[in-house]
Amino acid sequence: MISFSAVSKRFPGGKDALRGVSFAVEDGELLFITGHSGAGKSTLLKLIAAIERPSSGSVLVNGQNVGALKRAAIPYLRRNLGLVFQDQKLLYDRSVYDNVMLPLAFSDHPPREAARRARAALDKVGLLERERANPIQLSGGEQQRLAIARAVVNRPSILLADEPTANLDVDSAGHILDIFVAFNRVGVSVLVATHDLALVERYGTRVLRLAEGRLLGEGGGG
Repeated sequence: MISFSAVSKRFPGGKDALRGVSFAVEDGELLFITGHSGAGKSTLLKLIAAIERPSSGSVLVNGQNVGALKRAAIPYLRRNLGLVFQDQKLLYDRSVYDNVMLPLAFSDHPPREAARRARAALDKVGLLERERANPIQLSGGEQQRLAIARAVVNRPSILLADEPTANLDVDSAGHILDIFVAFNRVGVSVLVATHDLALVERYGTRVLRLAEGRLLGEGGGG
């Protein structure tokens, strides 16, 4: 489903964010990407979503060479992706429910089906009872769960999360990762970038380790 082949990414000014990275992710796989701040984790996820383009090498997603996609084709790629990035871009002038409805605004779902999907997504992350609240009224962990609900409301086949547990306490962080694991168990491919290796070791799943833009190796959690 996702394949990196000798992928490098150099930003203006000569900074190498990724250097010759190669790996593959199968359908329905759960993968954690770890490494220090600046290791290249965020860049790796942004390449999958065509937010960034590789400087060299190829990134394939569902058989498409993402780096070669025309701008007009990118929205079609992202229909199959759920994105949870550090900048959640929640709308604080709208309710929790309206935030989750936003990705469905330009879909072809009838209004009743769109509403059902939004409430189902909120229910999956434990926020259905807060649907009328404003995001500013939510805790940090609840805001992160809201971002996840918005990312999955279109039922993507791939879910990408960049440091979703940053700035959360241990209990909240564990709950957020449990949500991602639950989506993976129903067939969603999930890639989570995190600097907290100790937190992911308990899941006993595949882990890629990055340092200075290079893939050091991979293994499983404890």
